[in-house]
Amino acid sequence: MRNFIILLSCFCIGAQLSTVAQQSQQARDSIAKLSREDHQLMMEKLGIEELRPGPSGNPSAPNAANSDESKATPYKDLPNPLIFDNGAKVNSKKDWEKRKKELKEHFDSEVYGRMPKHIPGVTWEIVEEKDSLFGEVHARYKKLIGHVDNSSYPEIQVNIEMRMATPIESKGPVPLIMQFSWIWPASMQRPKPEGPTWQEQLLSEGWGFAMLIPTSFQADNGAGLREGIIGLVNKGQARKLDDWGTLKAWGWGASRALDYFETDPLVNAKKVGIEGLSRYGKAALVAMVDEPRFAIGFFASSGAGGTKIFRRVYGEQVENLASSGEYHWFTPNFIKYAGPLTPLDLPIDAHEMLALCAPRPVFISSGDPNVEGHWIDAVGMFKTAVAASPVYELLGKKGLDTDQYPGTNVGLLNGDLVYRQHDGGHTEGPNWTYFIEFARKYLND
Repeated sequence: MRNFIILLSCFCIGAQLSTVAQQSQQARDSIAKLSREDHQLMMEKLGIEELRPGPSGNPSAPNAANSDESKATPYKDLPNPLIFDNGAKVNSKKDWEKRKKELKEHFDSEVYGRMPKHIPGVTWEIVEEKDSLFGEVHARYKKLIGHVDNSSYPEIQVNIEMRMATPIESKGPVPLIMQFSWIWPASMQRPKPEGPTWQEQLLSEGWGFAMLIPTSFQADNGAGLREGIIGLVNKGQARKLDDWGTLKAWGWGASRALDYFETDPLVNAKKVGIEGLSRYGKAALVAMVDEPRFAIGFFASSGAGGTKIFRRVYGEQVENLASSGEYHWFTPNFIKYAGPLTPLDLPIDAHEMLALCAPRPVFISSGDPNVEGHWIDAVGMFKTAVAASPVYELLGKKGLDTDQYPGTNVGLLNGDLVYRQHDGGHTEGPNWTYFIEFARKYLND
């Protein structure tokens, strides 16, 4: 009888798990369907009948993405960030301020979308506050919710979730690094890394940390574009062709977090950095360009759509970014560069987006391609930093001092725009120590 009860219990648990998995698959199928429908609507608005398919991230697939460096650069020259659209040269800091406006207009129109002129305000609420222990550091922990004013369209409710902590023993307001973070279900908790976590490292440095949850206020799929902050602003309607995408919306949320930090006496709001990995590395780049209050950036393995040359045929391509699985990150106008236009038709490229962060310090991180894979394109991100360096130099800062790819565990860390490829995979973990060392000269002065 006891064995029967155990078997029955196991059967019931298995059935429950199967039901949950089935519901989860049904939800994923529904999201994919709605995303395809919205993507198709944007294509119709653009007058596009079909797009070029993107390569596969599976190295064994017949259409695997290129990983041959000799085939990676079909372009002769990249757009020059220090040349105005009319062909005139940028010769001074004053010129650069004018050139920035040109570049920003191109990125807003063709890649990331325009920020709406009128976005509802946010009221922050501390929903939990306590003293806590992170490793060996005592800290003041807060969980916050940013309530977005939805009085203009009550059908959509939007809240921003954030967690943060600052060292209890600090004698005044401290620098803080904010990460675009995932929230992992208890059943999917990632294993704790060897050694102190990034949060423990920051607190041990005497700095604070914050974890902003982007998907709390804008879903990471096309099906959610009529909800979240984008849907609220559009009152549940479809986007216009130059409307902002999810990356830009996530950056907006980071700015609203900065608004809160300016009211928190424990935080030095003039020394707040932004960090993200993968798609959140793309978002961190967009956030830093749009928000001049960010003091420093840490962009990890952001790849295509982030700190990687669009024109480079290696790993993930514009055709992947413009597909129904990723188009929501960008403005609908971006779709046309996967057909009928190509990346070579873009008026700008990723190095000019990175240049818009100047003169503020930026750390670009990648993993070893043999571990992380070639999809992210570590070399492409390095080349972006090389091409952005002249702008840093013009502004009296130091870019990369070489155009020779350094390889694994050789950091180019002596300037204000730096690059390091660690020997791990798709993570920023091994580079946190190097980033903190890099950031000290900016955040501890």
